[in-house]
Amino acid sequence: MKKALSVLLLLLVCASAFGQQGFRDQHGQVSPNTDSRKSIDGFAGWLVVTPDADWKAKWETPADTVPYFATASSTTRGKQLFVLIFFANPKLDGSNAADIRCDIDVLKPDGKPSFHQTGMTCFKGALHEPATHMFLSAPVIVWTGDATDHSGTWVVQVTLKDNLRHVTMPLRTSFELK
Repeated sequence: MKKALSVLLLLLVCASAFGQQGFRDQHGQVSPNTDSRKSIDGFAGWLVVTPDADWKAKWETPADTVPYFATASSTTRGKQLFVLIFFANPKLDGSNAADIRCDIDVLKPDGKPSFHQTGMTCFKGALHEPATHMFLSAPVIVWTGDATDHSGTWVVQVTLKDNLRHVTMPLRTSFELK
């Protein structure tokens, strides 16, 4: 099942919502944290599973262009999915630089690891936009169901670590391989 997702909506409603209050919906109401979207001590993270092979072109548009991503909760063999890791409001050092690391795990339906990597650089360096904007992390998970892959629920776990703020944020999403 695919549905439209507007990153702009998130940008608009979250820019002022990264305090301890969390994300806000389009009506300004505080939204509770979910497994895939959280805010902890002002730092925010979000996992999005999309079938959009053109995700990069959609993301790298002018600031006044709204990037829309289809989301996927299921897929079939041979189809690619992309897991995008977004973050916002990292703590900055004196030179306006952030240091975000991440651990990534992709688990098969039986719970065994398909992919495991710790301490990856999600973002390191100076920000050239306000920290409250939404940023895409460097790692993007590209997943394709092969003929030998098990049907069932695949789980993606990402732990974002704002090393300057000393915040660790576990995020989790899943999709079904049919």
